[in-house]
Parts: sequence; C-alpha cells; structure tokens
Amino acid sequence: MIPTKIFLIAIIFLSTLFSTDNPTKQSQWRGENRDGIYNEIGLLSEWPEDGPEMLWSAEELPQGYSTVSVANGLIYSTGLKDEMDVLFALDNNGNKKWEVPIGKGWAQSFPPSRCTPTVEGEKVWVTSGTGDIGCFNAITGEKIWLFNASEKFEGNFGEWGIAESPLIIGDKIIFTPCGNKTTMVALDKNTGKTIWQSKPLNDKPGYASPIVAEINNQKVIINVLATNLIGVDAENGEILFHKDYASISNEVSVAIWEGGPFTNTNNPIYKDYNIYVTSGYDHVGVMFQLSKDLSKVEVKWIDNTLDVHHGGAVLVDGYIYGSNWINNRKGDWCCIDWETGETKYTANWETKGSIIAADGKLYCYDESKGNIALVNQNSEKFELISSFKVPLGSGPHWSHPVINDGILYIRHMDAIMAFDIKSK
Repeated sequence: MIPTKIFLIAIIFLSTLFSTDNPTKQSQWRGENRDGIYNEIGLLSEWPEDGPEMLWSAEELPQGYSTVSVANGLIYSTGLKDEMDVLFALDNNGNKKWEVPIGKGWAQSFPPSRCTPTVEGEKVWVTSGTGDIGCFNAITGEKIWLFNASEKFEGNFGEWGIAESPLIIGDKIIFTPCGNKTTMVALDKNTGKTIWQSKPLNDKPGYASPIVAEINNQKVIINVLATNLIGVDAENGEILFHKDYASISNEVSVAIWEGGPFTNTNNPIYKDYNIYVTSGYDHVGVMFQLSKDLSKVEVKWIDNTLDVHHGGAVLVDGYIYGSNWINNRKGDWCCIDWETGETKYTANWETKGSIIAADGKLYCYDESKGNIALVNQNSEKFELISSFKVPLGSGPHWSHPVINDGILYIRHMDAIMAFDIKSK
C-alpha cells in the first residue's frame, strides 16, 4: 500500500506536469527555438551511397515553399491550391488526414505559400500570403478563429507578400503587418482578439519570421523588416530599439538592384546582447550590439562574405555557417566567426541553399538540383561526409530541412519525403 504522503506528492507532481500553465513544447519554423538547431542525438554519422532510407513520400500536394512541423503524430504544412492558401496534415505514413483553407494566397511573384505552421498542444496557427491569420484544431483541422490581419491593421506588402510564420509567446500570437497604423501586433492565441499593437515605423514587412529572446528578465521579440531591425517588448508592444539595417554598407558592399537591401528573409540570430542579421544580393551582414538597458543598438562589425539569400544560418560553437549569394543561381558555403565576423572559409559545393544543424553535423540543401549534404561542423573547412539527391517534387528547392525523432523531412514544392537518419 502506498503511504499517504508519497501518494500526495505524486499527485502534486503530476498536476504540475500537466497544468495548463506549464510551457508546452512548440513545433515551428526552423525548430523549437527558431535557430535551425535540432536537439537530436543518435543520428547517422554518414549515409549510404544512395542516401538514407526513404520511409514514405507524399506527392501532388498543394504547392509551397513552406516546410513542415511535426506534432501529435501528424505532419503539418501549408500550400497554394486554386488561388487559396491551405493548411493540411499528413499521418506518419504520408497519407493526408485533412485540409482546410486559410485565405487568399499571394497572386503575384512566386505565389506558392511560405508559412510554416506553429503547433502547440492541440492547436495550430498559420498565416496566408495576403495576411490572413488563424488558429485551427491540430487534430481535426476545425477552424477556431480566422481573419485578415493585414486588412484589419492596415498593413502593407513587399513584392512577395506575407512570408511570416507565427510566433507564440505565452498567451500571445505575434504578427507583423507594418504600415501607417502599427508595426507589430499581439493577439490572444485562443481568440484572435488584440492584446497590443506597437507604434508604426512607416516600414514594410520583411520576409523573415520573428524570434524571442530573454533579455534582462524580459521577453524581447526581434525581427528584421524591409528596412529596420527591431526589438519589441513582448509584454506591452513597446518598441525598445530599432536600427536602419538596409542602408548599412561599406566601400565593397553595393546592392546590385534596387530591391537588394530590402529583401530580408532570414531570422536574426541573438546571443548575449548581440544580434546578427544577413540578407543576400551583396548586402552586408551586420553584427549589432545592444546596450545593457536596450536603449541603444550599434554596429559591432560588418561582413561581406556571408550574404545569405534565404537559406538561413546557424550559430554553432562560436561560428556562423550558411551559404552566400553570388547571383540568383550561384553561391558558396561559408563560415564566419561570431565575435569578429572574420571569414573562416568559403567553399564551392553545388550552389547556395538552406542549412540546419543537429548532433554535431550540418545539413545543407542545395536549392538548384536538390542535393542534400551531411557536413562536419568544422570551422576550418567545408568537410563533406555524404550526400544524396532528392528524388521527388518540382521547381526550386527552397524549403528548409526539418529533423524530428531521427527522421529528416524534406519538402520540395508539391512533395514531402521522410528519410530515416537514425543510427542503427
């Protein structure tokens, strides 16, 4: 018989564990912390000559550059179908469970959807290319709430519409409409009601998704707009700092076309009062340093090597890895020092693309031919271990890889594939 005291302690522990106030793990854009780092272990240290085993594939899906989120035994993504952005879920064998409309998709340049769903518990949040935002039941797909936030907050658009993947902080969902009325808004994640809206900066949205950092015991939302790097207090929407990133250049950095510096697609990277921002088209990468009270943001160093187009970058053991932009069809793989911006290497492998990291390795996905490389995390050289070519899908390979429970998920426009990369 269990003693009463032990029984009560067990009940208290279990109630704490399953309390609604307990933080719930999120599945979202570029991993749990939005940094491209997947906390997986026991992965293959090299792949067979023809690549890891493909467990399943799903084809003829709604078209998207978005990637996947994995939760609740389902795989979630978005796509464009009959001019509408849709949210869909697949089971663990790649069979479609359900599909629901989000809103009108982007109809101009490169219209396929870009939003990666954010999943927390049994709810999933998404945005459309024209600024719809909504919450759905993650198990059934049933709509909980949905409206066009860009219209409501009089937001505006860049050339490629809205590409933001929702950020969830506590009871809030964050969206960045920009425009003359506000810059960023926080909505109640369960109802869609407005909690706060920040002041306008007369900027346009970029194509990056915000991150959240714990600074001075407060949560700070960090993102890069078309022009500005911004930091916003997650509690009340106060813009703590902003800095014009688009106009920063030096004598060897000149954007080659008018839109160059304003095409900001990559998440900022934050660590210890430092924020790194990079964009393509020969625009400089910049390390910004925050003052301790967050009232000032200054340029710490400028880099001309790693101008990431839209494949993201990862910070691993004091070094930033990614691929640069030489032209729209060409780029090298690079490593630079986090503290100084010093170039450690540039290497030619296929062409530029997206990058993530897990279990001591880099995963590089070439955007042109769809080759995927397993690379050692080595700041001295691009050390290729294994590679294989994605067999399905069409168009450019712009979706970022995802790793969940030893499975590598690859989205290629209208196809999703799952590869077994667990070490046996």
